[in-house]
Amino acid sequence: MQTENESNRKLFLLGMILSMTCWGFSWTAGKYLSFYGNPITISFLRFITTFVSLYFLLLFLKTPLTIQKKGFLDLFIAAVLISVYTYLFFKGITLGQPGAGGVLVTVLNPIISYGIMLVMAKRRPTRNETIGLILGLLAGVVLLKLTTEAENIFKAGNIYFLLASFSWALLSLFTAKASRYGSPFTFSFLMYGLSTVLLTLVSNFDDVRSTLAKGDLVFWFNLIFSATITTSLATTFYFYATARIGASRASSFIFMVPLSAALGSWIFLDEVVQLHTIIGGLLGIAAVYILNKK
Repeated sequence: MQTENESNRKLFLLGMILSMTCWGFSWTAGKYLSFYGNPITISFLRFITTFVSLYFLLLFLKTPLTIQKKGFLDLFIAAVLISVYTYLFFKGITLGQPGAGGVLVTVLNPIISYGIMLVMAKRRPTRNETIGLILGLLAGVVLLKLTTEAENIFKAGNIYFLLASFSWALLSLFTAKASRYGSPFTFSFLMYGLSTVLLTLVSNFDDVRSTLAKGDLVFWFNLIFSATITTSLATTFYFYATARIGASRASSFIFMVPLSAALGSWIFLDEVVQLHTIIGGLLGIAAVYILNKK
């Protein structure tokens, strides 16, 4: 029995490591996809692929495909925010470097989310929270090299990465309430479905056809990887982990995402990881650790 439990623990640990690695490598996949079309077109194709893959996953899990009516407003707002985030994600990747962008966004996301939560709760931060937020602010300054090159905030996709962080932080406020209305997986499924509809209204289908026409094996691999493996399978496994070991312990694995984002860009895109990215990333990881420390 002990051997079986140890084996299950190792498989669980491997699953979490692979999931976080997939999240980080999705930045590299996004860069490849940006070579084939504009941000709106790629966002639309990613959403519809995610929607279809989640549909089959929910059927396999025998999960209801509906949520309570009182969750419709939060669902609509979440769909708008995920659409905005994904557009900013691809726009930033088109102009900038996915490794540096991946570190910047994944480090700042939880810090900005925490700051927004404090403002909405109308309470003063504790000592640990103050230290964490200051470290997070310092991480952002270092990552963007604002002390020596303040104009960097408007260069190489950085402004899009920053706006993406804010939109994701706002999105997390609504997805955090998903379990109140039914299965979080169903909420995600409907969110991506509604996002697909929203992007249909602004997509140029000549561009969609053109992108699909020139799509080769590299295109389809990265689309399926980012939409199916990363969003559907890795995220689903993460949700399973939060239910099994708790959100706080599961969230500790997220510290791997900035590292894997930088690693993936270095391996596949020859993006050299710069010193300020390493220092800023470590400061951000320390900030998130302190913010989550009880």
